[in-house]
Amino acid sequence: MLSCPLSSKMGLRGRSHIKTEVKMSQKNDHTTIIKAHSGWQILDWSELLHYKDLLYFMVMREVTVLYKQTILGFSWAVIRPVLSMIIFSIIFGGLAKMPSDGIPYPVFSYTALVPWLYFSTAMTKSTQSLIGGANIFTKVYFPRIIIPLTPVLAGLIDFFIALVVVGVLMAYYSIMPTINIIWLPLLILIMIMTSAGIGMWLSSLAIQYRDIRFAVQFLSQLLMYAAPVVWPASLIAEKYGQKIHLIYGLYPMAGVIEGFRSALLGQLEMPWDLIGMGFISGFILFISGALYFKRKERIFADVA
Repeated sequence: MLSCPLSSKMGLRGRSHIKTEVKMSQKNDHTTIIKAHSGWQILDWSELLHYKDLLYFMVMREVTVLYKQTILGFSWAVIRPVLSMIIFSIIFGGLAKMPSDGIPYPVFSYTALVPWLYFSTAMTKSTQSLIGGANIFTKVYFPRIIIPLTPVLAGLIDFFIALVVVGVLMAYYSIMPTINIIWLPLLILIMIMTSAGIGMWLSSLAIQYRDIRFAVQFLSQLLMYAAPVVWPASLIAEKYGQKIHLIYGLYPMAGVIEGFRSALLGQLEMPWDLIGMGFISGFILFISGALYFKRKERIFADVA
């Protein structure tokens, strides 16, 4: 007989790794004791691999719940960026005459909206994930880091659906992709690392300080204004010089968005300065977010 005591002291508090102690009695009973590690540590990849089926189930559930009982279903993955593109094209491309580096403004803005909307949605949902999943992780053990990672991975489905429309717009405007398209996986990796890193940071804070879940909406708006979605990043270099332009690259989504435009539309060279700085800061966000999450997870069940 196998029993797993999940007391509030051992079972419901933060467990970053499983240690198993098996005690044999005369009745051949087995007792599995789950203990918490102390100190700072990054992701336990072996444990995540062990729970890969649970991660897959939670990602599929996230996607299913999102479009359950909707009439248009996965069409919403396209409708949102397309409507935003139309509005941006009228206001910024038409009325404000915003420069677009010689690229037709609709495809210029839409190519930026695809990664940006993924980042914004993943960051917001990941921040709120622990609060929404409190009824699960306070009752049974599994790596809690799965919870903020779930919306980050689930959002990739909408991302790739919306990305298809970029090909349609490129065909409409007779834009041919170049060899730079091979760098798309790198840009997507930076995008995922940044979303997951910020999500782990903010979800850890939001479960303890509920103001965070309200502030993240305002933060998302600020980050959008700072991202080169409706304007090209080249304006930074023109107005403030290359040094400020390089520092601006510490905002990971700047290099991702400009990289998407260069990789897909081929009008400009790849902005390796922005991409390089963005990779460094995105990697730091991911590692520090994982460290902070693992450090704080021992209190999640107590404050949820």
